[in-house]
Amino acid sequence: MVRIAPVALPLRRCVLTAGAALSAMVMQPSFAEHHDIDTEQPFDFSALTIQEEIAQADSVDPESSSQANLEAGADQGNTEDLAKQAQNPIASMISFPIQWNATPGTQWAPSLIDPSARDNRTQNVVNVQPVVPFKISNDLTLVTRTIVPIVNQPWADGVDFTAIGDINPSVFFVPTLMGNLTIGLGPTLIIPSATDIRISSQRWSAGPSAVVVYTKGPWVLGGLANNVWSFSGRGGKDVNKLLIQPFLNYNMPKGWYITSSPVITNDWNADDGKGWMVPIGAGIGRVFKIGNQPVNASLSAYWNAIRPEIFGEKLQGEFTIRTQVQFLFPTGS
Repeated sequence: MVRIAPVALPLRRCVLTAGAALSAMVMQPSFAEHHDIDTEQPFDFSALTIQEEIAQADSVDPESSSQANLEAGADQGNTEDLAKQAQNPIASMISFPIQWNATPGTQWAPSLIDPSARDNRTQNVVNVQPVVPFKISNDLTLVTRTIVPIVNQPWADGVDFTAIGDINPSVFFVPTLMGNLTIGLGPTLIIPSATDIRISSQRWSAGPSAVVVYTKGPWVLGGLANNVWSFSGRGGKDVNKLLIQPFLNYNMPKGWYITSSPVITNDWNADDGKGWMVPIGAGIGRVFKIGNQPVNASLSAYWNAIRPEIFGEKLQGEFTIRTQVQFLFPTGS
């Protein structure tokens, strides 16, 4: 149940709708009317509103890798079991991650829309991502995860604005399995609830989501994937987006860990298949306690090897930095 570390740093070229990875927004009426621009074109922040699985601790006993043993150890405050639970996005543990994503060198719009636009801006996205499990029976757990993005977006004339983005709740049905494997299946939903229309898809969207987690010794690895399609709403454009998030964590002594969890996205509606965002990178983190409160903190950096294009320009920056602080609440505490 851990999410990826968010971050705040600069982000380079923001992507207009069909672009994918950043979010599209509708032009401000004053700017659009003055420049005779189509006000129906949005931006897309979906690549930054996803989670990553991170958190580790001391080296792990291979004999305690089963889900049941990990949950029992986490409930008792065992640091290494707690860390491994934190790395599992569908573990039976309440967590409250606050994630900060930042990409330097962002260009707020293509030159075709704003000839004065430069790739010298920064977009910041803070994701508040509570995760709450509900034990339905000895054989099944329901895990809910809700992502509430808070976006600070570069805009025209060197001005930024901040708003709450579209909320993304997900539900996973997690069967109780013996051994090292955990799986979860369920629906994910995008609610057009943004407080500013410029960062809203303006469409209700939904689709299937799946998570697979394998835990063995010091390793926690797996992946999360979903695809959403719009099914209601009058504004914006049709939504058809893919998200794949592989994650690999390696535990080290004293709560330290190494992690890699790139968020790969694609806008299937982008022209000429240029809606892909493919980051490459890694980070480091640690699970520790502040008093009796377990905390997972991490920092990672990713090179955006493939970036979406809009009107032939890559608006998103070449690098994204993520920082995350996650408060952990074992169900037995």
